[in-house]
Amino acid sequence: MDLAKIFKEQAPTIIDVREDYEFKTGNAANAINIPLGEVEQRLEEFKQMKMPIVVYCRSGNRSGRAMNFLRANGVQEVYNGGSVDEVIALQA
Repeated sequence: MDLAKIFKEQAPTIIDVREDYEFKTGNAANAINIPLGEVEQRLEEFKQMKMPIVVYCRSGNRSGRAMNFLRANGVQEVYNGGSVDEVIALQA
C-alpha cells in the first residue's frame, strides 16, 4: 500500500525504532519510541496497537529489520516508513 495514502486515510500508529538519544533530537509527530533492540521483547505490545503501524528510523535500515521481524511474527499491517524526514514529510 502507498504510505501517503495510509497517512491520509488511516492515521497509523507511528513507531520510531531509533535509540532514545536519537529520538530526543527530533521525531515525527505522535511517534512512540521503541528502539530496535526492544522490538522482539515487546512483540505482544505491537500486536495490541492500532493498525496500521508505520516504523521508521534514521535511514530506513533498522525500520526495515523491525518490519520484517514483526511481519514474520504475525503483525501483518506494518510498513517501513523509511527515515524520520520521510515520515515527517508524509505527515505534512
